[in-house]
This record gives sequence, C-alpha cells and structure tokens, in this order.
Amino acid sequence: MRLSRGERLGSAINYILLGAFALLALAPFVHVLAQSLSSHQAITTGRVSLWPVDFSLEAYSRVLSENAFLNAFKVSVLRTVAGTIVNVVLTCLLAYPISKTYIKGRSAIMFLIVFSMMFGGGMIPTFLVVKETGLLNTFWAFIIPGAISAFNVIIIKNFFQSVPAELEESAKIDGGSNLGILFRIVIPLSMPAIATITLFHAVGHWNSFFDTVLYVTNRELFPLQVYLRELVMFNQSNIDNNSGYSANLDSTLLALESLKAAALVASTIPILIVYPFLQKYFVKGIMLGSVKG
Repeated sequence: MRLSRGERLGSAINYILLGAFALLALAPFVHVLAQSLSSHQAITTGRVSLWPVDFSLEAYSRVLSENAFLNAFKVSVLRTVAGTIVNVVLTCLLAYPISKTYIKGRSAIMFLIVFSMMFGGGMIPTFLVVKETGLLNTFWAFIIPGAISAFNVIIIKNFFQSVPAELEESAKIDGGSNLGILFRIVIPLSMPAIATITLFHAVGHWNSFFDTVLYVTNRELFPLQVYLRELVMFNQSNIDNNSGYSANLDSTLLALESLKAAALVASTIPILIVYPFLQKYFVKGIMLGSVKG
C-alpha cells in the first residue's frame, strides 16, 4: 500500500522520537559498561562518559575472582532455573482445570484468585507463615512463597480456553488422560503464553532481593542482587572476613565505581542472553492471553 506524504512524514517523526527515547534509555547502561572497561585514573578524573577510556579488564578480573560474587551468581542461577520451573508447572496445573466451564466450584476458585490480586496478608503475616513452615534460612524460601502468580494464572487460563475443545475430545476418545492432554496437546499449543510467563518469572527471580532480606540471614544463600545491593549501598567492595567476603580487593588500586560497574554488567548478561529467545513470543502471548476467555 502506497503511503501518502503526510503518513510518511508521521512515520519518520515516530521513528525519530522512538529512536531518541531508546537512546536515552540505553545511555545509563552504556555509561556503566564504559566505566567497567576503563582504568582507575580515567574514572577518578571524570573522563569516562559513553566510551571506555584507557581500556582495562581488571575490574572484571577482580570481580569474577571474588568468592562472594561467584557464590551469589550460582545461587541466582539455581533460584532462577528452579523457581521458574516450579512457577510455570504449578501455574499450568492450576489454570487448566479452571479453564473448563464444567468444573464445579470454578467460579469460586476464580473469585479467590482475583481477590488475592487485590488484597494480601501483608509483610508480617507472610513472614510468620514462612517462619512457621520452616522455610527461614532455606533455599525454598525463594521458591514456595511466590510459587503461583494470580495474574499469570489468568493469562494462561484465558489462553487454554482458546484451544479447540474438539482436540481434547478426540484425545479422550483415544484414551488420553487429563494430564496427558495438558502436557501433550494444550501446553504445546500455548507456547506463546508459556514463554511469556516464563520470561516474567525468570526476570522476577533474577532481580529479586527483598525476600532474601526478609527470610534469609545465611550469606551462603545470598543471591546476586543482594551482593550488588551491599556493594552499592555500603560503598565498598567487601564487608569483612567474618561476613563471608574476601578482603583481596584493594580499592586504592582500582576505582570502586569500576568494580560496581563490572559487577552490574556481569549480573545483567544472563538475562540479556535469554531474552532474545523468548522475545518473539512476548507480545503475542500477552495480547492473545489477555483478550480471550
């Protein structure tokens, strides 16, 4: 279709404005990346903006040799993988039955799910529940309290309802069980929505730190975001030997801002690697899962 002159002009203006906003959003990350690759003298003299000055990889060498960083990175990876699997599996197992109109009590269950999105027990009651169930200072404190998201259940439930009922009926005639139909037919046909909530949960687990502050005091279980939080908030690259951080980082030889930047960039790379593989499903899954039902 041939565009008019006004439409071409409008499209050009839109591209320019969106490109400018994208560059503004990207600029802070580029600045952090430039700092992580610059020398101590370049950072302390304020010569680093959006391009590395006196290129150096020493900050990454120092950060990646820190036992505290490596342990926190391992905890974050394990939490993200295990937590996302638990979240997606439980979400599908809950969404599938409530997507069927013939299930008795379906309306009451849906009411409770929606109700939980608007009203919560609060921080202290949640902490008491976690404490009484013996989850404090355990890895499962990261997984179980937020195992199911009501919002994601609704997205998946709406998507499951879009799967033709005839496919399930024919599978039942062939002797398929409910779980078999779910995992062999419904879920494969709902991959855009599954990929969407997988991305939601993975990013949520990777970026989460507040539940660690609430439920965990064992530093061996601290994820990467808590390590970065302490690195930034306390303005030092290590706390002390008793806290589990090694004391081999000499801030007099290497700019602290460079160490912070290197740690931040290293913590961002895994999600940047995963996102492109799921991005193509992202918009499709949100739009279809939100409007059908």
